[in-house]
Amino acid sequence: MLPDKSETIMKARVHVMLKDGVLDPQGEAVRHALGGLGFGGVEKVRQGKVIELDLADGTSEDTVREMCEKLLANTVIESYRIELS
Repeated sequence: MLPDKSETIMKARVHVMLKDGVLDPQGEAVRHALGGLGFGGVEKVRQGKVIELDLADGTSEDTVREMCEKLLANTVIESYRIELS
């Protein structure tokens, strides 16, 4: 359900990345492709995702953290960072 237009919307941006030491085949494919395009100075690429959430005003960072722990990030192999605005 969409929020009422009179409600204030808070934004959360969640950055999810593979943890250091976890193989990143997509990042390696991007690094290889960049090399093939003549960008030889790229030593390492880590690819992640950004998830943007529109939240009701007053939603706590703890609630967003719970969302990450339960669904948005696989915390076994991924880390995440939350930005609220």
